[in-house]
Amino acid sequence: MASSNYDALAKTIIKDVGGKDNVNSVVHCTTRLRFKLKDESKANDEDLKNTDGVVTVVKNAGQYQVVIGNEVADVYEAVVKEGGFSGGGQVADDDEGDKGNLLDRFIDLISGIFTPILGPMCAAGMIKGLTAMCSSLGWLSTNSGTYKVLYAIGDGFFYFLPIMLAVTAAKKFKVDRFTAMTIGAAMCYPVINALASDKNVISTLFAGTPFASEIHATFLGIPMISMNYTSTVIPVILSVWFASIVEKWCKKWIPTVVKTFLVPFVTLLIVVPLTFLIIGPIATWIGDALAAATSAIYNFSPVLAGLVLGAFWQVFVIFGVHWGFVAVMMSNIAAVGFDTILGLSLGASFAQTGVVLAILMQTKDEKLKGIAFPAFISGIFGVTEPAIYGVTLPRKKPFVLSCIGAAIGGGLIGFFGTRMYMMGGMGIFAIPATVGPKTGMNMSVYGVMIAMAVSFVVGLALQLVLGKSSVDNPEELALQKAKEERIEANNPDEKLVSPLNGQVMTLSEVKDEVFSSGAMGKGLAIEPTDGVLHAPADGQIIMTFPTSHAIGMRTTDGAEILMHIGMDTVNLQGKGFDTLVEKGQDVKAGDELVKFDIPTIKKAGYSVTTPIVVTNSQDYANIDRTADGQVKVGQEILDLHAKTQEAPATAGSAQLA
Repeated sequence: MASSNYDALAKTIIKDVGGKDNVNSVVHCTTRLRFKLKDESKANDEDLKNTDGVVTVVKNAGQYQVVIGNEVADVYEAVVKEGGFSGGGQVADDDEGDKGNLLDRFIDLISGIFTPILGPMCAAGMIKGLTAMCSSLGWLSTNSGTYKVLYAIGDGFFYFLPIMLAVTAAKKFKVDRFTAMTIGAAMCYPVINALASDKNVISTLFAGTPFASEIHATFLGIPMISMNYTSTVIPVILSVWFASIVEKWCKKWIPTVVKTFLVPFVTLLIVVPLTFLIIGPIATWIGDALAAATSAIYNFSPVLAGLVLGAFWQVFVIFGVHWGFVAVMMSNIAAVGFDTILGLSLGASFAQTGVVLAILMQTKDEKLKGIAFPAFISGIFGVTEPAIYGVTLPRKKPFVLSCIGAAIGGGLIGFFGTRMYMMGGMGIFAIPATVGPKTGMNMSVYGVMIAMAVSFVVGLALQLVLGKSSVDNPEELALQKAKEERIEANNPDEKLVSPLNGQVMTLSEVKDEVFSSGAMGKGLAIEPTDGVLHAPADGQIIMTFPTSHAIGMRTTDGAEILMHIGMDTVNLQGKGFDTLVEKGQDVKAGDELVKFDIPTIKKAGYSVTTPIVVTNSQDYANIDRTADGQVKVGQEILDLHAKTQEAPATAGSAQLA
């Protein structure tokens, strides 16, 4: 299912469970969304069961379970996004909110603050850049009303950036957002910022040092270092963080009856003055230091800086550390009016798209073509994640070749001295951000266009010349060819052996509607006598689960097998289970996959009946059970027969359900 359809499916699911206001929580397990609803009677069971993309609906253990199948994780993300739910993640997942090393937490903080405003920020930057471009080309007069309105749209966002960041920082630091906005508004207040250019100097602090600061006003007799906080980033983030501490302290001792106004009253009276006296100046100095440091690196060799940043930019994107450069860029713009660092990455998306276009020309795999074409289109507009994760990175060499193309582009951008004057769009939409309000269309702007084109051509050429061998996997192509030959011959596709010692059961005997109805696919079940689950064929593990109660694998001949140990054992949250393999691991028939403690599971009130289901049963004409009664590990239990063009799937295996 295409990702766009996940959004449509998510809307339908939320509507048919009674709307988002009827949802207390939602998590997902191996195959199903597990809702806790306020009123299950509001859910439309039949409509959901008949929805394309939904296998069935199950009500059990106080949960309203919408069975999706293998795509459940993607559908879950769409549901959380559509419903605005906080999301519990997978069942038994731990809260990762404050975990990770300092770098991980810093990147999470920066991305959490900037991501919500990234769209409007890019839009405002593009409008501001296009307005400057029209002015420099003589299409608009700076004195015209049209110019002033358009420039206000673009520049207004950045002028009041502390207020915008206060809103997102408030969510990250868990402080009242209107209190945070008031802090940001005070920092943008014209009278405060006008002090920085006031000619009346009372005294100078830190005279003779790099931190020398003129004092134009005092607060309660305390010297106040005047700064211009419009368009700044670090001061408001630190101030809102400090406000979260003060607000939490206030809530501990202020009586509930007056908390509504006294908590923000005390918080603002403490935080805002301290922002102007201490936090703001220190944060501004930090920003100035970052600008000076990055400028020093750039000034040492713009070309070398471009080569290095261009080469590693996509690696930074993979690990999420590119957000740190966004913060540096905004600090540079606030300090000196422009940034020379982030622009060095602008060739990366074009190098990616060049490589992807070459792969489109080289591949014989229709599935890869289906992934690569939309990735190529999105890459032109700077969205490279589909290209990275879906096309180049899994094949390794194309990703390396794209990094080489990005490095050459970055070096050219450094050579032309391209500057970015605002946070603009991505891909081709980044060009307006390089047009200076005063410099207009100069060689630095034309230079970035040249660099983008060169990055694209280099990526395309390198992949065509050096990367063809890494495009299509010979084993996968051979597997596909072998499957086609088996289909033509109408021979049994493959045989599955028992993964357990125990008693064979039909799926209809399983006390779970999803499995007993055959909705998840055809197969059988086993009541195990030993607590070890083995591989039923050679293949690869394609799905594991934190609670270890289920596992999925794809055999070398293409059958997708789900083995689910017990019913509702997900609720044990891993107690009594131990997964012995990892996702992506190759296994041989008979290899141990999961160990489970039968007495512990049964003592908790759960069965250990284990369905073994072929989830892509629709790809086979017949699935025949070849064993009854007691079976041992390695004993043949299922024959999977391929479809033929003349003989569609029959009901010959209906007894297996």
